Amino acid sequence: MGAVPLPEWASEPCIMGIDEAGRGPVLGPMVYGCLYCRLSYQQTLSSLNFADSKTLKEEKREELFENLKSDPSLGWGVDVIDPRDLSAKMLQRDKINLNEISHNSAMGLVRRVLDLGVFLTEVYVDTVGDADKYREKLSARFPGVKFVVSKKADSLYPVVSGASIVAKVTRDRSLRDWVLDETAQNITRNFGSGYPGDPDTKAWLEKNKHPLFGFPTLVRFSWGTCTPYFKDCIQVLWECDKDEEEGSTASNGKKQLKLSSVGFTGYKRKIEDIESSGKGRCKFFQTRKLELVTKFG
Repeated sequence: MGAVPLPEWASEPCIMGIDEAGRGPVLGPMVYGCLYCRLSYQQTLSSLNFADSKTLKEEKREELFENLKSDPSLGWGVDVIDPRDLSAKMLQRDKINLNEISHNSAMGLVRRVLDLGVFLTEVYVDTVGDADKYREKLSARFPGVKFVVSKKADSLYPVVSGASIVAKVTRDRSLRDWVLDETAQNITRNFGSGYPGDPDTKAWLEKNKHPLFGFPTLVRFSWGTCTPYFKDCIQVLWECDKDEEEGSTASNGKKQLKLSSVGFTGYKRKIEDIESSGKGRCKFFQTRKLELVTKFG
């Protein structure tokens, strides 16, 4: 969180704003940010020129972020959700959709600020899904706090505008400083804005798809944007325990399942091409010096 030692004003009635950055892009993390202060600081907060981060240039966002970080009357925090976590939650057996992930992140920030000892009385949130249902969900979890859930909250309430800046600058910096795990693949950083409609993003996805491993870890491979890129990829089969999959008819209690939910279909390759003999071996294994093991013990 922004404030490590709890400031004296935190024992007074406080308000908090919550907003996100990076919900739509196919690349990078989604970031939830919060800003909080004592209720009596609201008038001053209105004079700090916070605005919806999407309406500000990057230089202005950076300036405002540094200003709020140095303001002893403000506290802030972030929850950075890795693209791998987003994809895993949205594709796992018991799927968690993006709205629920967003709700959980926002509630996590409220919980963290309360656990710091801040006397939160009001929280303003930009809506995700139905505003009334979202407010009821938040109020049921935190009955001692008043919640205001509104569309365009980042342009209506300065405390949410500040949270918007916290989230956006944190995401921008995360992308700017992102260390690509797949350095052996000569991947460039020319991925554009990360939004599905960006031509640079589309070109980067096309260039950096892998027929077996899909995309680099920067990519949210659960996004529908990715599906068309997998039309020529390798079909992946694995075995699943019978008690985990109803309807299995295999005599040994196993059933082969196809990884089709992310578009791996059609393309086939002989197994010897990816064995550890070396010739024709997948570059992924070569660069990591991984060998095929067939005997154990």
